[in-house]
Amino acid sequence: MAVTQQLARVPAEYLAACRQSANESPDGDPRWDPPPADCLDLDWAPAMLERACKLARLDGVHLDALRHATEGDTAIDLGFLNTHPHAIGPFGPVPTALSAVQVARVSALLGEIGMQAILTDLSNDHSNAASLIGHGAEGIIGGPTEYLLGHFRALHEFYEEASRRNLLVVLWWD
Repeated sequence: MAVTQQLARVPAEYLAACRQSANESPDGDPRWDPPPADCLDLDWAPAMLERACKLARLDGVHLDALRHATEGDTAIDLGFLNTHPHAIGPFGPVPTALSAVQVARVSALLGEIGMQAILTDLSNDHSNAASLIGHGAEGIIGGPTEYLLGHFRALHEFYEEASRRNLLVVLWWD
């Protein structure tokens, strides 16, 4: 089983209810079960997306937005989601989250990133682009361009919808 980046869009009230459930449960069960329609599996794309943007010399503001979109922030305490035997991300770092305000900013900045142009500039030679990007891009059949473009679009659409609905985003590796 591969460990991949997971994201979930949730209302603040849902996160509070999970925290309360974990506090009241004898074994710390937060009853974490966000709807599948509000979850996104980014696979192994985050590191490759960041590397492609660095290679393209994307400015710091937009690169930081991409990092926040895939790494979250530790300001929201999610320790209750990382308690054995109910840890949502037992194979990676502690889950992180972005507040609704942070989600709105990240969404807007992701919308300004010209990922198609970034990947087109890198993809003239698939094998060379894959070796420059690294992080497993060499193993993507057909090259990394479509894989990364599809994952970036999914990420941006995910954040757009979370922003529209004023939701938080929780991130973890599983």
